[in-house]
Amino acid sequence: MTTTRDRTPTRTERVQIALRQAILQQRLTPGTRLPEDAIGEAFGASRTIAREALGRLATEGLVELIPNRGAFVANPSLEEGRGIFVIRAALERAMVRQLAGRIDDAVVERLRQMVEEESRLAQESEVEAIRLAAEFHFYLASLTGNAVLERYLTEIVSRCSLVLAMYGRQHSADCGAREHREIVEALVAGEFERAGDLMERHVEDVAARGQLSVRPQNDVREVLSDLARMTGGQAGGVP
Repeated sequence: MTTTRDRTPTRTERVQIALRQAILQQRLTPGTRLPEDAIGEAFGASRTIAREALGRLATEGLVELIPNRGAFVANPSLEEGRGIFVIRAALERAMVRQLAGRIDDAVVERLRQMVEEESRLAQESEVEAIRLAAEFHFYLASLTGNAVLERYLTEIVSRCSLVLAMYGRQHSADCGAREHREIVEALVAGEFERAGDLMERHVEDVAARGQLSVRPQNDVREVLSDLARMTGGQAGGVP
């Protein structure tokens, strides 16, 4: 099944995706200023593309745009994060109901691969596992064929992932992978009501695993340079 995430991303989307990953991996930490010129220089892109990417990330709740000051990595409180998770639980349950008739063999194989990769990385890098967990939910949303629901879920899952990266308790990612596996098997069995129950409980459990943590600080230009090299953005511009 072809989804909206299977097409080749635009230049703006490439920058947006790279910055999103850096934020969720905490390579760009909460409160970090994100200069348009530094982003454009790192990716061989114009300031217009950098501005558009930052605007999209602001819509997702990962970036704050402050007039006369610029763009900054969002810095949500734990209480704000808990409120976001309440809304997410209801949206994700609604999403699962719309997956009936859309789970074919190719989808099942991809979902199982995603869960196995998430489970493997939970033992190596919790921050990376959180990123993959978000991709699992993004993919499910893309399967619904409901563009509005997908947009809202992308925004709210991204915000929740930032909260988890900031406050996530150790080993919570491993628990999430096990819960994802249960959801997938319920979908495979055609038990969509049960899958909805599991999804809602999963989101509630993820929220309950949050706690305050120490935030490391990184140099923004060094991080942007690394991101550009990994995405091929510095050599000849972002394709």
